[in-house]
Amino acid sequence: MDLNRTNHHRFDLKDGKLVVAHILVAFIALLIGGIAGLLQTMVKSGTVKLPYGIGYYELLTAHGILMAIVFTTYFIIGFLYSGVSYTLGGKLLPIVHRMSWLGFAFMTAGTVLGVIMVLTGKASVLYTFYAPLKASPYFYIGLALLVVGSWISGWGIFWQYKYWKQTHQGKLTPLFAFMSVVTFLMWQIATIGVAAEVLIQLIPWSFGWVETINVMLSRTLFWYFGHPLVYFWLMPAYICWYVIIPKIIGGKIYSDALARLSFILLLLFSIPVGFHHQLMEPGISSFWKYLQVVLTFMVVIPSLMTAFSLFATFELNGRAKGAKGLFGWVKVMPWKDVRFFAPFMGMLIFIPAGAGGLINASNQMNAVVHNTLWVTGHFHLTVATSVALTFFGITYWLLPVVTGRVLTPRMNKLGIIQTIIWCVGMFFMSGAMHLVGLFGAPRRTAFTTYEGNADAAAWMPYYVFMAIGGTVLFIGVLLMVYNVFALLRAPKGVEEYPLGEAMESAEATPAYLDHWRLWISLSVLLILVAYTIPLMDMITSTTPGSKGFITW
Repeated sequence: MDLNRTNHHRFDLKDGKLVVAHILVAFIALLIGGIAGLLQTMVKSGTVKLPYGIGYYELLTAHGILMAIVFTTYFIIGFLYSGVSYTLGGKLLPIVHRMSWLGFAFMTAGTVLGVIMVLTGKASVLYTFYAPLKASPYFYIGLALLVVGSWISGWGIFWQYKYWKQTHQGKLTPLFAFMSVVTFLMWQIATIGVAAEVLIQLIPWSFGWVETINVMLSRTLFWYFGHPLVYFWLMPAYICWYVIIPKIIGGKIYSDALARLSFILLLLFSIPVGFHHQLMEPGISSFWKYLQVVLTFMVVIPSLMTAFSLFATFELNGRAKGAKGLFGWVKVMPWKDVRFFAPFMGMLIFIPAGAGGLINASNQMNAVVHNTLWVTGHFHLTVATSVALTFFGITYWLLPVVTGRVLTPRMNKLGIIQTIIWCVGMFFMSGAMHLVGLFGAPRRTAFTTYEGNADAAAWMPYYVFMAIGGTVLFIGVLLMVYNVFALLRAPKGVEEYPLGEAMESAEATPAYLDHWRLWISLSVLLILVAYTIPLMDMITSTTPGSKGFITW
């Protein structure tokens, strides 16, 4: 196979079908999850009561899993496979093609099984599926299949990359492919935690093969996975910001080396940080919590590097086009191009979202906002806005590219409208969540007046704003799903895969950034330092385990 093609060629339509399959499942999940989310906000505000015995916590679980795990994972795999196919030879190897479809089959079987369990009321254990809440074992089996499928898809990317390196000795890996490999390396390492929790603890316990479960250990294994999951969502968004956006605005990537270094730092620091989600839990020494909080703040560095690189790209592009003054570059940005507008809004909203993350990771401030709706608001600002808007923006060029169609002016306009609707809806919903969270309103609870408590009554206006925001967002979901299917029926044509190139004046990229053994070894070492002793304490602890509870 000729793998010497690197750019400016038509996308392989066979690989395009693979990408489209992943994107379609992602947006079907977005639609079902969006319906569940709309109903949640209505129930939470006391506006409606659910008919036919439908439980609030069923909706909460379905919304969380379909939006946060299914939508994102399918979209990410489809997006990364498109870039790997395009930059590593222009076509997936036959074995990689088979692996990717096998991964898709495992993931889809797991998703269908898991969602059936949730919608039939056998797994209302919320997005975190915390023990001792106990679901049907088939829900956990569904989760295991989903994870295994994503592993197989990741192995396909590694295979394509290895083949490309063997046939391109001494050449620098294309930036998109490099970032895809780092993303899936991080994913493979991080999901070991949740796989161990599901296979060793939850499935035997849910089948009744063991009577009790070590709750602290299960939560720690979940958060070993749970926080890197955030970066599994963000890193593909960063790929778009670093590699795609410069091309769309007509500029250049500020620094190839800086972009690669930021991804290496994310690989190192995004995994051994799960304890900052457990700051309020007993059973973990304050020393280990402190250590992981320090590592958490290290993740700020690649995020700030990303912000610096992006705004350097914007400003230098503006200067090259004759812009003057501190913010003159703003005037020359393509604000009417949804491929830029939607991801840029995602970037902009990531500024307050990231600041909220620093609050959550700080011990004293976490004590104020822990388990309140503040946390839910933060979550919606990061994954449901910064990440989601970037994914929406990607969709407007990705689907035409992989299907041999074009983005029409009408679709572009609908995309701009959809982005504005999403931002307005999230302003109301996430804003209300943040504010009422500061007043102590708990998350993960259905509508209640707490027997007429005055404090709880003061939360009600914010719940109404959440419902208004949720309704606006649902309109945004409907329009986005319409846009996806309209893009698949757009006129035939050729759209360029928008891959940016580094500035000519940028420093050469050091070869050591491609030294995978070094970075994987450092990543494993940091994880061992951060987790070995706490996990040994939990495993050897004489604290009695818990039986399962089904509270719904």
